[in-house]
Amino acid sequence: MITLALALAEEGMSKLHGGVGGEGSPSHAGRGVLSSAVMSASASGTYAPSRVLTPALFGRVMGLVALTVGFATLGVWLGRDSGGAAWFIAWLVAIGCLIGLNLANARGNTSLALVLLFAFGLLLGWSVATTVNYYAQTDPTALRQAFGATALSVAALGAGGYAVRRDLSFLYRILFWLLLALIIAGIALIFVRIPAAYTVWSVLGLLIFAGYTVVDFNRLRRAGKDEAIPLAASIFLDVFNIFLFFLQIFGGRS
Repeated sequence: MITLALALAEEGMSKLHGGVGGEGSPSHAGRGVLSSAVMSASASGTYAPSRVLTPALFGRVMGLVALTVGFATLGVWLGRDSGGAAWFIAWLVAIGCLIGLNLANARGNTSLALVLLFAFGLLLGWSVATTVNYYAQTDPTALRQAFGATALSVAALGAGGYAVRRDLSFLYRILFWLLLALIIAGIALIFVRIPAAYTVWSVLGLLIFAGYTVVDFNRLRRAGKDEAIPLAASIFLDVFNIFLFFLQIFGGRS
């Protein structure tokens, strides 16, 4: 309920075996997806149409996304031995960074926005560190499959979205409500033991974030240079959530 309230307040599950488990358990993976999905709902809840087609912007945004993924990877490593509520604290501070980078960017302070973007990636990586390390130790094959599937999926979806000339921003509203429904269903699944439902939930989550990826890359066709950092944050969240959903699906098959 806390995460849902945060999603509604900000601007713009899992492989559960018998309820909420320990930090490194699959149920913690569900918490990771649910909380990052909440951020995505908030990050893309408000969108103003962009303006200028700048091919150079594509390279800049992709570079920022790659760097943010690098910081997230560093966060996973730094948080590998963290326990207790550390993941939740990192997630809460990451939300603050997400809000802050949008505010800073809107006020023209791109240097601060850039720092907050990298801090956002670092903290979000930290928040799922125990989950990723759990799979690294118990099911490294699932982890490799999730990495590979995420890279291929994002590349294909991104290329498709960028190639579409039509403005697809009207889909943001639909995707937002679908994601909100997914979050509510995810909260319900914490308390209901239906193994097959977790797989269905993950597949639906993948489809929703596949839509977000297509629309975010399509948005690049009309974006102005001042939108590079918020766009990078949005695409990073798409990649992050797709990876977590794939991790649940591949891990659930083991």
